[in-house]
Amino acid sequence: MRDLLYEALAFSGQSLSFETVAGMGKILGRFFWRALASRRRLASEAMAFHLDMEPEKAEALARLSFQHNFRSFLEIFLTRKLDWRFVNERLRVHDPDVLSSLRETPKPMVISTGHMGAWEFTGLLRLFFPSKPGQVVVRRPKDRALHKTMLRLRAQPGMEVVEHRKAAFKVLRFLRRGGMTGFLVDHNCGRDEAIFLPFLKKIAAVNMGPALLAVRAKALLCPVFLIREDPGIYALHMEEPLDTETLDGSREERIKTAAKFYTRAVEKYVRLYPEQWFWMHKRWKTRPLDE
Repeated sequence: MRDLLYEALAFSGQSLSFETVAGMGKILGRFFWRALASRRRLASEAMAFHLDMEPEKAEALARLSFQHNFRSFLEIFLTRKLDWRFVNERLRVHDPDVLSSLRETPKPMVISTGHMGAWEFTGLLRLFFPSKPGQVVVRRPKDRALHKTMLRLRAQPGMEVVEHRKAAFKVLRFLRRGGMTGFLVDHNCGRDEAIFLPFLKKIAAVNMGPALLAVRAKALLCPVFLIREDPGIYALHMEEPLDTETLDGSREERIKTAAKFYTRAVEKYVRLYPEQWFWMHKRWKTRPLDE
């Protein structure tokens, strides 16, 4: 029964416009700001502490973050509309020189992004790299029926979707063939996946998987973020990549350097656009054993 419900929602959701999704995101954000008191406090207190903000300012930005977050959830319905018309009408490339240089490289690419802005739209990179096979690694929700529907919504021509628990060898083979793989790198993770690094004033468990795979494949590590610039415009930000083949030190040191690189990139954009990050989750939950 849930399968049918999710598929019905997906079918109806794909008829929504960008403007409708933006409006619904605001409405849902305002509703859940009132309904989820514990998450409201978590987001407000986290912004105040990690960004050194006065409580009043932190609460105001946290309220906006709820609206952005629920807009992000709904944007999964729009992924099939990420075509050249979208690029021409709604996308601004903030770093055209970086994009141009990456389009010329034959090297494999690991795309790192975070739960920032329109992160569901990162798959549009396939349009700019038509000769480079694309892949994205996602975490599976506990609800298997929901996972199935989300996979179908995220699947796009030229873009393979891979579940993260089974991803390592598949991604490594893909990268060694010159592919481009995207990861969300800013979520909390267990100690078995983590390397502990500074992130917004506090040590956080950072998923080392993208760094490990980038180092083993000798890939370029490319931070990418889709930032909303209303009304209806999105800005594609691309940081200068890190060539992991040039890193010195032991494999563990190179992995740590790579993980620091994408963690600092996420921190930079969180500080620039704090209202567009996912503050309502427990980012610093997993702690080092010595604590």
